[in-house]
Parts: sequence; C-alpha cells; structure tokens
Amino acid sequence: MSWFESFVLGLVQGLTEFLPISSSAHLRLTAAFAGWHDPGAAFTAITQIGTEAAVLIYFRKDIARIISAWSRSLTNSSMRSDHDAQMGWLVIIGSIPIGVLGVTFKDQIEGPFRDLRLIATTLIVMGIVLGIADRLAARDETGGKHRAIKERKSLKELGVRDGLIFGFCQAMALIPGVSRSGATISGGLLMGYTREAAARYSFLLAIPAVLASGVFELKDAGEGHVSWGPTIFATVIAFAVGYAVIAWFMKFITTKSFMPFVIYRVILGIVLFILVGAGVLSPHAGESAG
Repeated sequence: MSWFESFVLGLVQGLTEFLPISSSAHLRLTAAFAGWHDPGAAFTAITQIGTEAAVLIYFRKDIARIISAWSRSLTNSSMRSDHDAQMGWLVIIGSIPIGVLGVTFKDQIEGPFRDLRLIATTLIVMGIVLGIADRLAARDETGGKHRAIKERKSLKELGVRDGLIFGFCQAMALIPGVSRSGATISGGLLMGYTREAAARYSFLLAIPAVLASGVFELKDAGEGHVSWGPTIFATVIAFAVGYAVIAWFMKFITTKSFMPFVIYRVILGIVLFILVGAGVLSPHAGESAG
C-alpha cells in the first residue's frame, strides 16, 4: 500500500465511520474503483481505532462518568441503581453479540462477506430499513395527520433486553455494507428511542467492540499482512476527520432526517449491481492481489 492510498483510505474511513453508510463498504469500494488491492478486514479494524479515539475524546465526559459510576457500583450496592453505572453494564452486555459472532465468523468476514454483490445488497436492504425507521420516528415526533405526538424513549429507559437488541444490530455490521451506526440507530428507532439517544448509545457501544477488534488484528500487521507505516498514517487521518464528522453528525440528527443517507445507500447499491453485472467490476476486485 502506498502513502497516497493510505491517505485516501484514512480519509474515507474518517468520513464514513459515523455516518449510516458503512465505512467498511466504502473502504472496499474505494480500493475496487481505484484498482488498488482490497485493504482487507485487518486494515479496516486497525484504522477504526483512530475513529474510536475520536469517540473517546468527543464523549470523554460521558465515558469518564460512566466508568466512575460503574467501578464504584462493583463495591457499593447503593450505586447500582445509578443510571451511569447501569449504562456501563449495558455497554458490556450489548458488546457480547459482536464479540461472539466476530470470532465465530472471522473467516467469512475476511473472505466471502467482502463480495461486492453482497455489499450492494446490504447497502440497499439496510438503507430501506433505515428509511422505514426514520419515517416512523418522524411520524412520532410530528404526530402525523390527526395523531397525538408519541413520546420517544431516552437512554434512561434502556434495559437489558433493548441493550442486547442494540448489540445484535451492531453485530450485523460485521458484514460490509450494513453500517454499524446505521444498524444500531435503525434498531433504536424501531424500538422507539429518539434519534439522539440511538446515536449516542451506538457510539458508546462501538467503543469496546472496535478497540478489541483493532487490537486483535494488530497481529496481522506484525506478521506482514498490513504495512505499518501507511496503516498508522491512515489511522491518524481517520482520527482527525472522524472527530469533525462526529461533531457535525450529532448536531445534524437533532433536526434533520436520515433520508439523504437512505437515498445515497440505495443509489450506490444499484450502481454497484449494474457495474458488476456489466462486467465493469469483478465482485472480487482486488482480492486476488492480497
């Protein structure tokens, strides 16, 4: 991998990680369109450490409060009813599905799941799911025609059941094209949570999963499967761009619809199907090169 490739891929990772359009799919597609080698699951996982570092800094006050309350609840029973302490447990519980499924399907994640036809399918299908969830949320928030406004849930109403459902939604993002934020936000909206609550928990839930995945994949970099210099450079780029995207996205979702992302996903998926069907792109473009 060249330094220019690492710069572009780091930029793509930072721009797409927190938007509901799938960063892993865009890294895969960027390489395919440019005629580069597929950066691979290991590169994706390691560069995600950069974007998660942006999450740690952006949500540092929330994270510090949650860790403090959770730690004290281990020895102080009176703290166990504290919302922040409970949130600590819910993040742990919600991280179980992706941990188990990530290890179980590791070979598929690094191989068959990166087929461009599968990516096109998940882009379209999950885009439609996000669109449905967004319309339901908008209807509840506005009340719709001749309907009373329905009160949506905040994170204070999050329990073990919903935490696990969020977790399984996040695990779906092991398939490129699904989108971690897109799947968890869609799940949250369908369960009746506000856009802000669904997005906030989505970002918090991703921290242990992404950091663990990145550390786990570091061994591939050490074995020569990933170039150290370009990968670190891409990770730094992803961090800087990712931080700016988080700040923008958290403001965007409070007043705007997800429909632009829905339309983008569906169009991109259709275009990808056309290009693969016409033979312009191989469904395994770049894979054979390593």
